[in-house]
Amino acid sequence: QVQLVESGGGLVQPGGSLRLSCIVSGFTLRRYVMNWYRQVPGKQRELVASLSAGEFKNYADFVEGRFTISGDENTLYLQMNSLKPEDTAVYYCNSPRSTGDLWGQGTQVTVSS
Repeated sequence: QVQLVESGGGLVQPGGSLRLSCIVSGFTLRRYVMNWYRQVPGKQRELVASLSAGEFKNYADFVEGRFTISGDENTLYLQMNSLKPEDTAVYYCNSPRSTGDLWGQGTQVTVSS
């Protein structure tokens, strides 16, 4: 069964760090493009970072060197440092497919003092 399951979200103070994980099942992570998206209520979901072939990485401009995407055989990670209140959102793991994109259930990240 193909599945994406995120974890690692929570409440953190500005300037703090979190590491998100997305465990995948039913496929090998390195064979597909893997993305992290985020969404704030009332706004469109936006792309945060991408990983392809397990090594090629791209980031949204707003990341500004603060986040790192990585992956191993069955887990996608997003290391987030120097977090800002505007990073507050639900973060989703995604794998685009011609037969229909795969999405996880999301994990809430709240940056607040």
